[in-house]
Amino acid sequence: MALREAFGIDGTSLVYRVTGPEGGQPLVLLHGWAQSMNCWGAGVLDALAARYRVIAVDLRGHGYSGAPESGYDDSKIWAGDVAAILAAEGVEHDAVLVGWSYGGLVIADYLAECGTDAVAGIVLVGAITSIGRGQKGGRVGSSMREAMPGALSENPREAIKALGSFGNALTGETEGVGAQSQALFGASLSTPPRVRAALFGREVAHDDVLAALDVPALVIHGTVDRVVDVSAGRHAAELIPNATASIWDGVDHGPFVEDPERFVAEVSAFVDGLG
Repeated sequence: MALREAFGIDGTSLVYRVTGPEGGQPLVLLHGWAQSMNCWGAGVLDALAARYRVIAVDLRGHGYSGAPESGYDDSKIWAGDVAAILAAEGVEHDAVLVGWSYGGLVIADYLAECGTDAVAGIVLVGAITSIGRGQKGGRVGSSMREAMPGALSENPREAIKALGSFGNALTGETEGVGAQSQALFGASLSTPPRVRAALFGREVAHDDVLAALDVPALVIHGTVDRVVDVSAGRHAAELIPNATASIWDGVDHGPFVEDPERFVAEVSAFVDGLG
């Protein structure tokens, strides 16, 4: 479980962790806005690593990765980050990219710039795929709208109040996940305010990328997602030619927190079905 490092096209340090069998199918896990590689939870990571080669990434500006002053509005830079990690791990053709929330946008950035030569399939989890006013693939939910602009503030009181207003949106109302909920809240606060703001300081549409996607996709989204509206997931599923939509009734923004066993089962079935 040692941490590894690659470097983006601008020299930014990108830290990630690899677990699971060396010859297993590579699963590249890309977390959401103001989170880290740990967001998935140890149980999910361990269960997936029992069968697959799990590459869990800290996106630039998050966790252990470098946090440059600029570049967060550039799809080529985001794409270069994913490409750098794939290259560092020698993954040339069979990666499954798994993106939660903002991680879905990073996947779309990568597909737009690099295509699918190294990709066997993608999994979008409560994800956005575009961002900006009027983008159906980037429609946010009530908790995200209510948290703005305080969640981007450098004022500690404003940021804590705003991020706290997410409440259980990241984890749902599931019992026994209080510690994980606090860890997710802590990750949000530990992400530099300028990074939290910069990730929203861009506009990009990827509908054309999804419509032309030539690899299978699994779209997992909760019907009561208060961070990314379920319509964003349905939009992606409708655009992607070979997409399977798994819409979880009554589930909020963190399906892998609310029902980790189901999440692992669905992702595993998808990966195994890629042939």
